[in-house]
This record gives sequence, C-alpha cells and structure tokens, in this order.
Amino acid sequence: MVTLIHTLADHSDDVNYCAFSSSCLATCSLDKTIRVYSLNNFTELPYSPLKGHTYAVHCCCFSPSGHVLASCSTDGTTVVWDTRNGRMLAVLEQPSGSPVRVCRFSPESTYLVSGAADGSVVLWNMQSLKLYRSGNVKDGSLVACAFSPNGNFFVTGSSCGDLTIWDDKMRCLYNEKAHDLGVTCCDISSQPISDGEHGFRYFQMASCGQDNQIKLWLILFADFLGVELKYKCTLNGHSAPVLACAFSYDGQMLVSGSVDKCVIIYETSTGNTLHTLSQHTRYVTTCAFAPYSPLLATGSMDKTVNIWQFDFKQPCAGNTVENDSKVAVEDWSEDDVSAWLCAQDLADFVGLFKMNNIDGKELLNLTKESLTNELKIESLGLRSKVLQKIEELRMKMVSVSAAIPDEFLCPITRELMKDPVIAADGYSYEKEAMENWISNRRRSSPMTNLPLPSLMLTPNRTLKMAISRWLETQQKYS
Repeated sequence: MVTLIHTLADHSDDVNYCAFSSSCLATCSLDKTIRVYSLNNFTELPYSPLKGHTYAVHCCCFSPSGHVLASCSTDGTTVVWDTRNGRMLAVLEQPSGSPVRVCRFSPESTYLVSGAADGSVVLWNMQSLKLYRSGNVKDGSLVACAFSPNGNFFVTGSSCGDLTIWDDKMRCLYNEKAHDLGVTCCDISSQPISDGEHGFRYFQMASCGQDNQIKLWLILFADFLGVELKYKCTLNGHSAPVLACAFSYDGQMLVSGSVDKCVIIYETSTGNTLHTLSQHTRYVTTCAFAPYSPLLATGSMDKTVNIWQFDFKQPCAGNTVENDSKVAVEDWSEDDVSAWLCAQDLADFVGLFKMNNIDGKELLNLTKESLTNELKIESLGLRSKVLQKIEELRMKMVSVSAAIPDEFLCPITRELMKDPVIAADGYSYEKEAMENWISNRRRSSPMTNLPLPSLMLTPNRTLKMAISRWLETQQKYS
C-alpha cells in the first residue's frame, strides 16, 4: 500500500528533479532555486531556498554523506553547497559553457560528474574541486548519469538514445543504442545480483526514454572480461515518454514517471506493476526513493512534489513478515525467521537456520564470527549478504520507534555505528568503514576532504556507550 502523506508546493515553476539524503529532501526547478526539506516534518530548512543559478536548475544530488549538495543549470555551471548551513562551496563551470543537464556524485564522494547539452562530460575532483577528466558522447545532449555502487564505472545516457559506460579515468568502455528516440534517465541499483549460471555478480540498470519504454539491463564489470551489457527485459505501462526512473535502496522496486502524468511502481524481479499513482496534473519529471525510510518523492511540471509512504509487506511461502508487525523481531519463531529469509532472497539458508534453531533473538545476535564458525557459511559474499540483511532489520526495528540521532550515524555509511572510532580529523566513524576508507589509499578526511595528519583511529567508548543506552531504550519501548 502507498499513501500520499504530503505535498510540497513552494516552487513557482516546473519541478525538474528531487533527491534524498538520509535526513533531507532536495528539489530544484525552472524557477532557478533549490529547496531543501527535513524528512522529520517536511519543513524547509532555514537556509532554503538556495539561490545562485541565473537560469533553470535541471538536476540536484546529495553526496553519500549528505553533507554536500550539487546542482546544475542552464547557466553552464554546477554549484556545490554545504547542506549544514547552505553555504556555496564552489561554482564549477562547464569548460564549453554549455547548459548542464545532469550531475552525480561517485559512491565515495571522490568525484562529481556533470553532463551538458553539447554532449560534454566532466569528472570533477571533489577534494580539489578542480577538473580531473573530460570527454564527449558521440551525438546528442547528455541528459542522464548513474554510478555503479563500487564506483568503478558510470553510465551516461544521451538524447540520441545511446547508453555509454565509462571507467573512473573517463575511458569509454562500451556504447549501446538503447532508446530510438532518446534516453531521458537511467539508474543503477545499489544491490548487485548474481548470475547463477557462472557465479558472476551483475549490476542491474534501468533506462527510460522518449519511446515510452523502460528497459532493464545487467552490467558485468570484470578485469578479465571488460564490460558486458546484457538486455534483460522491457517494462511497459506508460502511454507516453518516460522521463524518470529510479530503484529503491534494496533494488526490489523500480519507480517511473511519465508525460502521461502517471507514476508506476514495478517489482524488479518479476516486472509486475505494484502501484500506479495518478495524482499529478501535468508531466511527471522526477521520482526518487529515500535510502533508509519507506518514502518516495515524485515531482512534476504542475510545480508540486508529492511525498508517498509505503506500508511494506513481504510474503513468502504462505507466510507474511511485516516490518510494522506487532510481533517484535526478538519474539519471532523459527518459522517467522524462515519467512523472513525467503523474503530477503535467502531461501537457501532456511534449512541451515532451522537445523541450528535460529529464532528471532538468535537472528539478531548473529555475527560475522558465528556465521563462519557455528553455521559454517564459507562464502564471504553470502556471509556479507546475510549480515547486511540482519543489519537492515535492526535498523528498521529502531527506526519504527524513533529517528536515529545524527551523531550516532557514521558519516561514511550513514548507518548506526556499532564500533565508533575517532579519526585525526576529530570526527567519529564506524571502525570498519574508516578502515576501508584508509585501505583504499585515501588520506583525506571524509568530512572535510582535507589531508589527515595521522591515520590513527582511537575507540570512542563514550559514544559507543551512549549508542548502546539509546538502543536499549528504543527496544524497551518498541
């Protein structure tokens, strides 16, 4: 079930784009402004609207941490903003001066891509805020862009209908004619999927276009194979050009918006239509899922942004596990756990979990060590997937009762910290996330982009205790 819970009507002209961070929603418009709202009550932040562009703003996007916002415009610039105070950090001018149609951050905030009407693509270094690489698509305007979850490559879409895959050095790896009348949008799911036949892990991509179609693709990126783009299927349902598409955070749903004024939500695995929303009175230009909450935003040429809330129900093998179920997860039976495993596409583990009498309480206590030593799950990838799903479950349990205080969230992952450490920049991070950051040869602060004077990480025991006490309080009242 999807319910319209709020309508934002602050823009004075067409809404062109909307984007979520973990705590905010940003929207931009032909009226030259960007507006930023809190997800707590959908009130506008004190510094909003952001004004700096001299012509229409076509796109906006948050950095993964949510602390930086980028916007791009017909005025030929991409502007970088500090979301904490609304301060303008930089104005990045497209070398050609052409209108900039799309902008995207890489997953680690290392780069920002801007694509323009003349087909130029620029990769900006976010530490120096200088041009790092540039290139051009063969024909048409560049109107769409999406990064892979690992940041190794990104895809652009053009008005001539091509999808082009680039690596992080701006080398063109692959080109495919995807939509005869032009691509309008593309998105890559943050959750890779496995190909059972060869064991490869594919990235799932969606593209939409002026041909009224949405196409699903599988992208394989491997050093020994190069890049392989496989067409999967076409999703129908719209009667006019499709202007926007976006995956949900878990990759299980895809939303699209069209000139036919409708929003359609599909189940990704089957292609089935789950919901059709028809509240907008003009073209639907943009749609986006929130990363960590059951929210969807849709924007339109009717000058409004609609906020929708999902009531998730996940059926499996005759059972239903509901996120908002009155039965607390720690009170789940073994059968409830089996139903949850099926709903998370982990049905292969049902027998193993039953054999080890894993109920709800045991499920929440599983760790990397217990999966390896007690359950004997040898595959690192499968262990990681199980742990990720359990962590998502814990987060949903907590988010039901209260919003997580921002200081308890890791700035890198935007997830509740379990083992916080203090880095040399004075900020606290999840230990594993910061270690991964450093192991990838990054020597700058994730928060400030300034060089780290030391790579030493100090356990933040005070914060860890505070998080533990807060969790106990939330679970007591949930």
